[in-house]
Amino acid sequence: MKVLLTGASGQVGRAVQRLAPPGVELAALTHRELDIGEPEAVQAAVASHRPEVIINAAAYTAVDKAESEPELAFAINAHGARYLAQAAAARPGCRVIHISTDYVFDGQSRVPYKPGDATHPLSVYGRSKLEGETEVLKTLRSRATVLRTAWVYAAQGKNFVLTMLRLMKANGAVRVVADQHGSPTEAGSIARSLWRLAERPDLQGILHWTDAGETTWYGFACAIAEEAQAAGLLQGPIQVTPITTADYPTPARRPANSVLDTRESIARLGIEPEHWRVRLRATLHELSTAAQPGAMP
Repeated sequence: MKVLLTGASGQVGRAVQRLAPPGVELAALTHRELDIGEPEAVQAAVASHRPEVIINAAAYTAVDKAESEPELAFAINAHGARYLAQAAAARPGCRVIHISTDYVFDGQSRVPYKPGDATHPLSVYGRSKLEGETEVLKTLRSRATVLRTAWVYAAQGKNFVLTMLRLMKANGAVRVVADQHGSPTEAGSIARSLWRLAERPDLQGILHWTDAGETTWYGFACAIAEEAQAAGLLQGPIQVTPITTADYPTPARRPANSVLDTRESIARLGIEPEHWRVRLRATLHELSTAAQPGAMP
């Protein structure tokens, strides 16, 4: 199977490369190697690599910054997705697996969101991602799969886990929003589901995938502090104080509930997600091992 991966230097992109199955011919392109916002470059890359599957992990993810630079957010998340879909449409049988987000919802639901639930994004970022979904599905129809996920983190990159570790180490205390609910999801978990989708051309449309369980950003931060202390990454007491969304205003509005219903995906993919705390523990263990003297760079 020939696969073209965009956004190869991002959290999910790195995990996709690390977990690539044997026998896959993978062309992994970073943003520097392929800006999906450039239609001619996209056409050239697809024509050159001739993939059977395109995994689109490229995205503009600066949620708050997007409010002041919407053109750039839409150029990558919406127009870039359309260019990839159009290039795939020109190749017989070529499929696109497109990664999207929980931020396409407004968070008003009191139960987890199903793939077919009505969308209503609150931010520029959410609107740009929703338009990208729409473009991919409209262009490719049965050759497109949209995988929505949430609260992504990894042992490298820019994410909530690494930010919390830095602040906790520097200050010994953090204040974290406690009235936004979601499911922390480790990048490797997403990569495993993406590879399963790549092997399953019969799976199309919109699916949801996160690690199991749910929490708040405050609950996530408390778990990070506890697990990081157990892993030897933090020393001494760490104070985690719950605050409200109103206490911490941001340029972009976030959904109060962005928990995704993954039951359909679990049934169709035939794999079970691990609990988010299990994956967090594994990530912090990875960080701890890398920090040990003599560890491989």
